[in-house]
Amino acid sequence: MLDYFLVLMVSFLSATILPLGSEGLLLYYANDALLSVFFLWFWASLGNTLGGVTNWWLGRYLVRYEHKKWFPVSANARQKAERFFNRYGVWSLLFTWLPVVGDGIALVSGVLRTPLRYFLPLVLVGKAARYALILWGQHLFLTT
Repeated sequence: MLDYFLVLMVSFLSATILPLGSEGLLLYYANDALLSVFFLWFWASLGNTLGGVTNWWLGRYLVRYEHKKWFPVSANARQKAERFFNRYGVWSLLFTWLPVVGDGIALVSGVLRTPLRYFLPLVLVGKAARYALILWGQHLFLTT
């Protein structure tokens, strides 16, 4: 049970301001025969999505502090994500799993006040698909 919680927390933190990578931990635990790959995928997807919601919230409420050193996304990264978001609209939320740019996309969607009813399902689909592909790739690699 603690293993699933750790996957949830690392996945959450890696989607926020901390430079963590949840993929390695997920793949490590996926090799444990006592753990369910489905539940590992579920908790990683949920944690990473909640981290995306944190970035959305930061964009929505804390963008006025963008010039502060502690702000999690640089002005340059936010502007790049804003151009991407404006070009592709809410569908760009499917790419919030991308390193650095994905955090900016989530942040910009908060700045632009994208409703959570659009944000949550698209972010969840993108992040869950990424974790599913990672786990599937490991399965294919280990079974060949």
